[in-house]
Amino acid sequence: MAVTKETLDEIALSRAEYDLILERLDREPNPVELGMFGALWSEHCGYKHSRPLLRRFNQNPAGQRPSRVLSQTGAENAGAVDIGDGLAVVFKVESHNHPSAVEPLQGAATGVGGIVRDILAMGARPIALLNSLRFGPLDDPQNKYLFHGVVDGISWYGNCIGVPDVAGEICFDESYSQNPLVNAMCVGLVPADTIATSAASEVDNVMLLVGAGTGRDGIHGASGLASRTFEEEVELRPTVQVGNPFLEKVLIEACLEALDTGLVNAIQDLGAAGLTSAAIESAASGGRGIRLDISQVHQREEGMSPYEVMLSESQERMLLVVAPENVPAIKAVMEKWDVTCREIGVILAEQTAQVAVGSELVVDLPIGPLSEAPQYSLEGKPSEEDIRRRQSNLDLVPLPQDGPQETLIRLLASPNIANKEGVYRQYDHQVQTNTVVGPGSDAAVLRIKGTDKAIAVTIDGNGRLCQLDPYQGGQIVVAEVCRNLSCSGALPLAITDCLNFGSPERPDVYNQLEQAIQGIADACRVLEVPVVSGNVSLYNESRGQAIFPTPVVGGLGLLEVATNATRSAFAGEGLMVVLLGADPSLVDVDDLAGSEYLQRIHGRVEGRPKIDIDLEKRVQALCREGIGQGLITSAHDCSEGGLAVALAECSIQGGIGFNGDFAIDDRWDAVLFGERQSRIVVSLPGDLMNAFVPLASSFGVPVFILGYTGGDRFQLKEQVDLPVSQITEVWNKGLEVASG
Repeated sequence: MAVTKETLDEIALSRAEYDLILERLDREPNPVELGMFGALWSEHCGYKHSRPLLRRFNQNPAGQRPSRVLSQTGAENAGAVDIGDGLAVVFKVESHNHPSAVEPLQGAATGVGGIVRDILAMGARPIALLNSLRFGPLDDPQNKYLFHGVVDGISWYGNCIGVPDVAGEICFDESYSQNPLVNAMCVGLVPADTIATSAASEVDNVMLLVGAGTGRDGIHGASGLASRTFEEEVELRPTVQVGNPFLEKVLIEACLEALDTGLVNAIQDLGAAGLTSAAIESAASGGRGIRLDISQVHQREEGMSPYEVMLSESQERMLLVVAPENVPAIKAVMEKWDVTCREIGVILAEQTAQVAVGSELVVDLPIGPLSEAPQYSLEGKPSEEDIRRRQSNLDLVPLPQDGPQETLIRLLASPNIANKEGVYRQYDHQVQTNTVVGPGSDAAVLRIKGTDKAIAVTIDGNGRLCQLDPYQGGQIVVAEVCRNLSCSGALPLAITDCLNFGSPERPDVYNQLEQAIQGIADACRVLEVPVVSGNVSLYNESRGQAIFPTPVVGGLGLLEVATNATRSAFAGEGLMVVLLGADPSLVDVDDLAGSEYLQRIHGRVEGRPKIDIDLEKRVQALCREGIGQGLITSAHDCSEGGLAVALAECSIQGGIGFNGDFAIDDRWDAVLFGERQSRIVVSLPGDLMNAFVPLASSFGVPVFILGYTGGDRFQLKEQVDLPVSQITEVWNKGLEVASG
């Protein structure tokens, strides 16, 4: 019987894709088989529009440093990086945007649960969470509802499972109204020689489904929710999963103990597309097939159909692959932790996917056609509006009548710049007792117990810059992440990315995606940081309007000595404050491109951002070396809000005044609030400048004295003179006032 358009729309398959399925199978699929194709060929699982572009990422981009990468990008659940001492760090970022737009608390909570299980599937203990969040302006009640719901979901789930939430970022822009971005990152630690695999390669091994019962929540989550744009008339709430963090906590411990036995040959989490994706991808990775008996799947709802069991995205479930003789031992571990464990299938030599209910076969498909989604390469083209914005003449931007002092106050109160403590104080960032530097600095720092080392982690993105120039924006987001790591004293080792874009079927969006990926790849090559894992989230649109193209990047860095960790706050009185990377008196109005100042004060997103990536590399290397030699006492990335905001944040966080003594041109807006890249504000004792200046010269980095710390006022020549207490109050209350 011919399949209807309504059926194909429900599982986000096109008529051409259905015809391709018929061609590959030489028959019509039954409803369960078609549902499995829809899930695995979805954009979320199949990467139909992005996989050809993602091949531009190189795991050893420059080859100048020995590669520390222990995993193959895309072949496993997360990236693994060697940090020495027999240890590896596993990390990944992933999106839960659409579920969070429909049901913010559960959408965000299960996003946390899912990324934690990705790390667990590598055999690693989760040790840290980070998040990157974007919402529409908070004067809209719906955006405010989404904001509070997402924060509640993240704090509820993360606090219950005992994994610290140590860093993140939050941005507000009209582009994200009704379509928030909720990107969750998790970091784990594992002995380098015990990294687990998802590849099931041993014939006759048993597949064990462990954890929560399977219900009807999350059906069509991958195909119906994450692989198409929102339509107001479609009810999407049933596609959102429901989380149980207390079960996830014992599931983590049970799986880690099972892995410690050495008897688990493969492990996979059940995330997008549920059992279908977990079982098929595990078998495909091992070059094998599967036979499942889903009558053995423990269910929490009555009368579930095979379609529902195979496509449910119920949370807190893992798939373990074990030799038959070792099944009793693994079952004993699960019983100890009171985690349900069921034998649901076996690994076959032939690459076929068979699903039965008892003795009745309901699915019989070759794995190749099922797991190999079609790939699309399109021709991208920027829109006329994109071109107009880039060509805007910023020389014509008028100076605001309020003057620099009032402008600084307005920017410090902006929700994009203001203190986010009201959010992160809801998260437990000290559990597990590894956190050396927590939320609020440029990067979080976690000690590695049993060693002298620490890792630094951070996450960042900037949709405005990518909207104006996706190639330069892609480079800049990598540079900012590595700069944040370098400001903590850490050597950047690797990154993970989550690419949040609109519909790739639109030429302008495909152009944004392609150019941003190329920018990321080129920046990684120069900065010598590989992309080791990631996620693509497309179709972020509502009412025909796409979000700003927003690649979010998470970064991992290494400090050989944990006590060298450096914060952004001024560390004392009488310190010399120095700018690395550029002379602040050299005015370039184009530095206002895509800036918070230009949007907040003038309501404009215009201009063409740019970066000198080679200078960026030298600036970061100088900063790390200055910290390593004990010269630099604080370091802060100069980014959103420009130089004046960066200095104010250092002063506020340190509770110490600053007396600026650098030239400020008539175009004070560009000097103080322009967002030129590759700049870091550092402080150091004045008597160490004689050592620092030649060090900077050896790296080919210009350095300029900005002023001195001390007193209780924040002063920038004759332009700004405010009590530190006043700018602190404005900065502290900005988000609270906006969020009500």
